[in-house]
Amino acid sequence: MSISKELLEILACPQCKGEVQLTPQGDGLICPRCKLLYEIKDDIPIMIIEKAKRLE
Repeated sequence: MSISKELLEILACPQCKGEVQLTPQGDGLICPRCKLLYEIKDDIPIMIIEKAKRLE
């Protein structure tokens, strides 16, 4: 199961409060402004800045 569109619309990057986008694989959320990847584990997005992966 993936994240619903309704949830995706209200989620925001905890760092910049900007919009996040679902990865093509559906396994994470990307903040294009901060270049951070927030993983999704067991259908729950882990929206903790310290646990996010930096994208290069």
